[in-house]
Amino acid sequence: MESGVILVVDDEISIRRALHTTLCKLGFKTVEAARGEEALSLVRTSRFDAVLLDINMPGMTGIDTCRSMRRLLPRMPILMLTVRDSEDDKVEALDAGADDYITKPFQLRELTARIRAAMRWAKAPAPPHEDLAPVLQVGEIELDPVRRTVKKANRLVHLTPKEFELTHQLMSYAGRPIPHSRLLNSVWGPEYGGELEYLRTFIHQLRKKLENDPSNPQYLLTDAHVGYRFAERLDTAALGATGKE
Repeated sequence: MESGVILVVDDEISIRRALHTTLCKLGFKTVEAARGEEALSLVRTSRFDAVLLDINMPGMTGIDTCRSMRRLLPRMPILMLTVRDSEDDKVEALDAGADDYITKPFQLRELTARIRAAMRWAKAPAPPHEDLAPVLQVGEIELDPVRRTVKKANRLVHLTPKEFELTHQLMSYAGRPIPHSRLLNSVWGPEYGGELEYLRTFIHQLRKKLENDPSNPQYLLTDAHVGYRFAERLDTAALGATGKE
C-alpha cells in the first residue's frame, strides 16, 4: 500500500538514490530534484505529502528553497537534511519554515518516524469548534488560533508552523508547567519524547521573537527539571525569579 509521495531534493545523486530505495521499500513513492529551483517548479505543479530537502546545495540554497516552499504551501511537511549539527544551523532551518531537521548520517527508523509524524500533523483535521476558539492574550502577546496569527504589542510576529503550535500549546495552559515530553508529543507526535535539545532550540528561538530580553524571559518560563510554562499574567516582580534554561 502506497504511504505517500515524497519529494527528495539533494544535489548528490548517490543520496537521492539511497533515499529512493529506502523510501520505496517502505511504501512511499518518490520524485527527485537536484536543485532548489527544480524543486520549486515541482511543488507548483504537483502534490507531495512531504519534502526531504538538503540544506546545502549549489545555486538556490536549501534554506531559501524552504522559505519559498513555505510561502507557497503553509502546511506541507518539510524536513531538512543536513550534515551540520550546530544550534545556529538548526535554528536557521527551523526559522525558514522547516518542520523538522535530520542530521546525516541518520538511522532508518528515525527518518521514517519523523516523516510519518510530519505527515500525520499536516493531515490532522482541525479540532471541533476551532472556528470559535477565543483569542489568547497575556501581556503584550496575543494569539489568534483561527487566523493563526501572533502579535506582540499589536504588531504581527512571524512564526513558523511548529513555533505557532508550540506557542498555542503553552498559552492554552498559561500559568501551568507543561512537561517536556508532553510538549514534544502534543506538537510533534508520539515518536518524540526525549529530544530535549530539540525543544530547547525552539524555545530559544521563540524567546528571541517574543521576549523584550530573551536572556531574562517574562513570558516563556523554565520550570527546572519539569518543562516550560507561559506566564499567566505579565508581572515582572513575580516573574523575575524564574530564569532562562
